[in-house]
Amino acid sequence: MAKKGGLQPHRSRYWLNPVIDDEQAFIESLGVVVNLNRTAGELAAEGTRVVSCDEKTGMQAIERLGTTPMTAHHPERPESWYTRHGTLCLTANLDLASGQVISPTLAETRGNEDFVGHIKNTVATDPKASWIFVVDNLNTHCSAELVEWVSATCGLDEDLGKKGQKGTLKSRASRSKFLSEPEHAIRFVYTPKHCSWLNEVERWFSKLARSVLRRGSFKSKDDLRNRVLAYITYYNIVDAKPHKWKATAASILAKMRIATSEGVN
Repeated sequence: MAKKGGLQPHRSRYWLNPVIDDEQAFIESLGVVVNLNRTAGELAAEGTRVVSCDEKTGMQAIERLGTTPMTAHHPERPESWYTRHGTLCLTANLDLASGQVISPTLAETRGNEDFVGHIKNTVATDPKASWIFVVDNLNTHCSAELVEWVSATCGLDEDLGKKGQKGTLKSRASRSKFLSEPEHAIRFVYTPKHCSWLNEVERWFSKLARSVLRRGSFKSKDDLRNRVLAYITYYNIVDAKPHKWKATAASILAKMRIATSEGVN
C-alpha cells in the first residue's frame, strides 16, 4: 500500500460496468451461467460436458533480436528490436468439470466457418455426450452456419428459413434463441452483455499470456503454435484442477450494484 493515504496514482485499470436494459432478463441470464459453473461436475457425471469457450486473438509471433538473461542483481533485459512473423488466433475450451483445456484450435482467421469447425472438432472428441458451450455475444457464436450445423448434427427436421428474411436464420436474436434451446444435445449459453469475464476460459487466457506470450520469442507462426500447444499439454498434466465456483448470481449482482452506486470504473 502507498504511504500517503493508500493512493496509487501511477496505476489504473480498465473496467466496464454492464449496461442493463432489462434487469429481469439480465438476472435470468446471469443465473444460467453461474448455475452451469457451479454444477459442471454433476452434469459431467450425467453425460453432459460443460465447456467455457472463447477466442484469444492477435497472438503475435514476435522474435526478439537478443535478450540479456537475468542475473542475481539485474532483471532480464529484452532487446527493443524485434521481427514480426504474423499472428494466430487460439480458440480454446476449458472443461469446467476437469479444468483441462480440450480440443484447441490455432488458426490465422476466426470467421464463422472457423468457429463451426472448432465446435465440430470438439464435439467429435466425445460424440455420445451432450455439450453446453458457454460463450460471449460475438457474432461468430450465433452465425447462420452454426445454426445449420447444429440442426443437422442434432437431427432436427425443421425449416430454418432464410438469413435476413424469415425463420430461425432471420436475425441474430432468432439464431441465438435456437442455439440456446435446452432440448438440443449441442447447446450454447451466452454470458450477459459486457459480462464475458464470467467465462472461465478468460482466466486461463491470462495464464497463457503470463506463461508463454508476454516474454516469449518466436521464430515463426509454427514456433508460436508449437509453444502454445506444448503449454496446453503441460497445463493439463500439471495444473488443471476440477472447477470450483463459489459465487452465486445474487452475490455477483450485489457486488455489481455496489460498484455502480459508488462509481467504481
